[in-house]
Amino acid sequence: MIIHFTRYSAILPSIFVALIAMGSKTFSQQQIDLTNMSAFKKTGTNWQIAGDLRADPNQKHHFTVSPGKGVLVNQPVKEARENLFTQLEHGDLDIELDYMMAAGSNAGIYLQGRYEVQMLDSWGVLRPNSGDNGGIYERWDDARPEGKRGYEGNAPRQNVSKAPGLWQHFKISFQAPRFSEGKKVSNARFLRVELNGVLIHENVELTGPTRSSMAEDEVALGPIMVQGDHGPVALRNIKVTHFNKQKPAVDGITASIYKGKFVTLPDLSKIKSVFQKTTNIISANLEGIPANDFLVRYTGTIHVKEPGEYLFNLNTSGGPGRLSINNKQVLPTVNKTMKGNIELQAGDWPFELLYAKHQDWNKPSLALEASGPGVRSFSMTDEAMPAGNDPDPILVNAPENTILRSFVDLPGGKRVVHAVNVGSAEGVHYTYDMDNGMLVQIWRGEFLDATPMWHSRGDGSSRPSGSVIHFGQPKFQVYRNINTTDSSGASFLPKGYQLDDKNRPMFNYFIYGKKLTDAIRVLENNKGLSREINISNDGEPFLFKIAEASSFDEIGNSTYLVGDKSYYLKLDEVSGEKPLIRDMNGTKELVVPVKSKLRYSIIF
Repeated sequence: MIIHFTRYSAILPSIFVALIAMGSKTFSQQQIDLTNMSAFKKTGTNWQIAGDLRADPNQKHHFTVSPGKGVLVNQPVKEARENLFTQLEHGDLDIELDYMMAAGSNAGIYLQGRYEVQMLDSWGVLRPNSGDNGGIYERWDDARPEGKRGYEGNAPRQNVSKAPGLWQHFKISFQAPRFSEGKKVSNARFLRVELNGVLIHENVELTGPTRSSMAEDEVALGPIMVQGDHGPVALRNIKVTHFNKQKPAVDGITASIYKGKFVTLPDLSKIKSVFQKTTNIISANLEGIPANDFLVRYTGTIHVKEPGEYLFNLNTSGGPGRLSINNKQVLPTVNKTMKGNIELQAGDWPFELLYAKHQDWNKPSLALEASGPGVRSFSMTDEAMPAGNDPDPILVNAPENTILRSFVDLPGGKRVVHAVNVGSAEGVHYTYDMDNGMLVQIWRGEFLDATPMWHSRGDGSSRPSGSVIHFGQPKFQVYRNINTTDSSGASFLPKGYQLDDKNRPMFNYFIYGKKLTDAIRVLENNKGLSREINISNDGEPFLFKIAEASSFDEIGNSTYLVGDKSYYLKLDEVSGEKPLIRDMNGTKELVVPVKSKLRYSIIF
């Protein structure tokens, strides 16, 4: 077995990522009303409000729509294929939304009506380009030579697109172009784009509008446009956060430096500084600060234009820190990182920022970020200094079938200690829990981030690099007969795994004294995974719990939509009775009686 890994530096300093990703608390968020079309300018009949919909992955350009409210649906026809524009106009903006593509469909969302993030059925594409789902579409110039008319497009870092008919999720942070005296002084930027929970773009500059925009000029304010002329698309849960207020400024900064090993922050009235200077920057590497065993005290004035609640995030390396504003501790003693908030009125307020470093094995680092009402997260400290000492990521690639054993941490705090991570060149991967014979997670995109396992002393764990579907906490899922929910007597006994000629594992174990083999394979055209379980059983059927979710919607051909249209589950071969859906403690289980063989597909 060959493990392929890469170690590289991030494109941007980690502090920049922290600033954009900091928004655990949003301040000016607006939910777009989808009970009617009043949030949008008058458009064609191809757009409507619906309650629900469904798309068949095998039927191109088709939605089945149910009446109701909460979902915005576009179904273009020859007579009606207009684009959609919001009533709101925006500058700097964060937008978050769910969307669904019909099979073979094409659309796009344009910030300010001019800068497109592509929406496309790119299910299974291995090497995406700027025209694929999540791509920042290219600009276009007919005056350029043939073959070069499209330019400046940006492909997503990886393809984590889901199947048609499943809900996908965008989170986009956009910075509008800047103007002075009627002239553009800085270009628009996509600061950050996430698709299905995975970062696919970061700090992408746009020199002008992308192709098929509403206009070729650039403006400070413009509407959101959704393309309506290419193919069916649906949207819901559209949330926008405007950043149109002036950020607080800081001046009158004085740095006082104290020497000593300050494990805790001292009473500064009882010690004297060894050095003091005025400065226009807050930094851990200010001239005059020693390499270790010091405390620096910054004081100055913060000028607040927009009243409201402000969120501060302080990160220190090698020792404690503290932030006070107007003599009130916003962040008491901080060891490494802490967030806190304070209500500030418009005006000028004194601040004090302390940082003490005593650990000689850490580099000095001091990062303070702030955000507030209508104010996007920004750095109040030296932006050239990254926050903390985060390592460069160590990524494991899977250009061929690849296996890596590790610990795996699941949501809810459960650690799988005998996890087998199986990667494929097709970009479809999974984690298997050897202790429970359970498929615990599957994902699409890149393989593994092994940084927590291999950096420094490590903690033994790895994590998926792509878009993940979790199957809950590991729990044995085979019952002796159809009338019980108790599997305590199953006597589960793992017997390891064996590899086939393509380096793919088949897992072996015993339950109730019967031997089982468990083989998981990538489906044709990268559509998902197939799982086949064979049992040496000559008695009554076992009851297998295939999945648990809030709902199972049978859509024909032994296929189910699972949960909130998260993935498809197709029963391909069952040697037993019909599957059952039963209620268990507020959730639903799909269980299948199996005598000797079970084969099913997870399509996502």
